[in-house]
Amino acid sequence: MGRTTGIVIFDEVEELDFAGPWEVFTAARHGHEADRVLTIAPTQGVIRCAKGLRVLPDCCFDDAPPLDVLLVPGGEGTRREAGNPAFLDWLREAAPRCTWVTSVCTGSLLLHAAGIAKGRRITTHWSFVEALRNLGDATVLENRRYVRDGNLVTAAGVSAGIDMALWVVGQIYGVDHARLVQKWIEYDPAPPYAADV
Repeated sequence: MGRTTGIVIFDEVEELDFAGPWEVFTAARHGHEADRVLTIAPTQGVIRCAKGLRVLPDCCFDDAPPLDVLLVPGGEGTRREAGNPAFLDWLREAAPRCTWVTSVCTGSLLLHAAGIAKGRRITTHWSFVEALRNLGDATVLENRRYVRDGNLVTAAGVSAGIDMALWVVGQIYGVDHARLVQKWIEYDPAPPYAADV
């Protein structure tokens, strides 16, 4: 049986925080078709994302399989879920069995609230760095696309999740495979946005 990557989604999740890594992890399955990527929600039913996209999860916390990779995206909904004991308990149960535990943007708030980021180096969206620092118990780095501390990998905001997911793919499948994935999805962030193009 192959590896399972679980991407947690919840109401008001930021779309690209999970859709970017989803694209990377699913593209990485080429040649590894036994691997799977699932969306996992607290409960069954439609998830309404931050900008209105509606998504139907593959499974919910009650029937999610054991995971090899866990990804926790950000979005406004993280503030609510950080106070949700059932959500945090599920993270606490799922994370220790994973090879890699990851987050994008304010998903690091949920890892912090669950105690998974305690004593670790992490990052988050630039606008949330100080708020996360003020919670204590973790070293919050800024101006980094992603930060690795052991098997915990946290990414800055939104598109940084693609960079982080490519790095994780390189760890799982090898650097050459990650470069093929990057080419396949035509992810080439340089040069940056230019208004005159």
